[in-house]
Amino acid sequence: MNEKYVLSVDQGTTGTRSIIFDKEGNVISSAYLEHEQIYPKPGWVEHDPVEILENTLKVIKESMDKAKIDWDNIVTIGVTNQRESIVAWNPNTGTPYYNVIVWQDTRTKDLCERLKNEGLDSMVHEKTGLYLHTYFSATKIRWLLDNISGLREKARNGQVIFGTVDTWLIWNLTGEHVTDYTNASRTMLMNIRDLEWDNELLELFKIPEEALPTIEASSNIYGTLRPKISSKEVPVSGDLGDQQAALVGQAAFERGEVKNTYGTGNFLLMNLGKSLSMSRKGLLSTIAYGFSKRDVSYALEGSIAITGAVIQWLRDNLGLIKSASETEELAKRVSIEGAGGVYFVPAFSGLFAPYWDMDARGLIIGLTRYTRKEHIVHAALEAICYQTRDVIESMESDTGANVLRIKVDGGASVNNYLMQLQANILGKEVIRPKVTETTSLGAAYMAGLAVGYWEDVDELRDKWKIDRTFIPQWSVEKREKLYKGWKEAVSRCKKWLTIIS
Repeated sequence: MNEKYVLSVDQGTTGTRSIIFDKEGNVISSAYLEHEQIYPKPGWVEHDPVEILENTLKVIKESMDKAKIDWDNIVTIGVTNQRESIVAWNPNTGTPYYNVIVWQDTRTKDLCERLKNEGLDSMVHEKTGLYLHTYFSATKIRWLLDNISGLREKARNGQVIFGTVDTWLIWNLTGEHVTDYTNASRTMLMNIRDLEWDNELLELFKIPEEALPTIEASSNIYGTLRPKISSKEVPVSGDLGDQQAALVGQAAFERGEVKNTYGTGNFLLMNLGKSLSMSRKGLLSTIAYGFSKRDVSYALEGSIAITGAVIQWLRDNLGLIKSASETEELAKRVSIEGAGGVYFVPAFSGLFAPYWDMDARGLIIGLTRYTRKEHIVHAALEAICYQTRDVIESMESDTGANVLRIKVDGGASVNNYLMQLQANILGKEVIRPKVTETTSLGAAYMAGLAVGYWEDVDELRDKWKIDRTFIPQWSVEKREKLYKGWKEAVSRCKKWLTIIS
């Protein structure tokens, strides 16, 4: 077999996937493994970096075995990843010093609050497009340096390097300590105008620059596979955070195009092109992608912490369902009445965009003796859609644009009931492409462009095809009445930790 393919590694919050794509963007084969979610204390979320690495190598091998190909058939590899999550390891041995501190983790809340009280939020926002929040990487790195015995001294002696999960994987695959503009823009340490680590921010968080990776373009040859992985010098040439990868996979290269990814959380991005603008409505300004050194496009992003994760919570913590696929059938049973007056605000890690309330906590309200599990499941699906509307409204207010349609992707986008519900709650068209694994596809595209497998973005646009368009069916009156209830439920869960402290 002489066919040539691109292999994409998508290392996400709940698992790791390897997908092999052909030149038309078709999936040739895939493999997936979940990893353990570690919760040492309330609000703490960790992963085992060694398990993640081992799973990555396993799914790569499995996807190649399924396709009956070897390394001679792989032109290049792209990597995409859960963003903001941080690893610290010894560059000489490759041994991690601690678990991955995951983006959902809230252990650095006190540090964030102290810095906000010192009036530093505006400075951080202007430099990074982000807010002082536990979500981002800087305070996680600071926590590691302050709490792991001897780590700060080791960092001064060159015995510690840090990275988001893309950096951890690429270092293990190639030996190169690198990241890309999109991931660097989520650390709260990179100036998104200068596209470099910012000295003032490094000083603020007391992080040594020499321990951080080199920042490169998202489409770039970073290195080749280590000999122990492949005897052939296969390049790793694509790297970008998972939500930016989905934007690329949706071929949303024009200013104003919007995509929403339904994964552990929801992440809605609007392409801003080459013009950076700062949100005043609780959204993030971030790097969309960078095709070459110092040449980037920007995006506005609404980050929602808990959407698909609430379905996982219903399954694992409450046992209301056995699999995520059950939610569609359960919701259909009460499709006429919907959630029956129940609202579910899944603020398990506080509220992200557009509220940014670290003290908020989850809430289910409107329960009666009539309430059944179908209503709670329906309310969980509605919560995914309402949170998306919160972000869309902020995005429209920030930009003055009227968003008429959104492109959707991610695991939950295959749920037809959820997508129709989303169109109803938004009052906008929801468009699902034929390939919904757009995160993996975006990483493959970036890798392929770097080595000439694909010629340019025009070629990628031509490959994007619609699977289904969902048209709003609710009246304006119904839509607004139910959304008003959602906003009231959100107001009840805000600042909960300050209320009970």
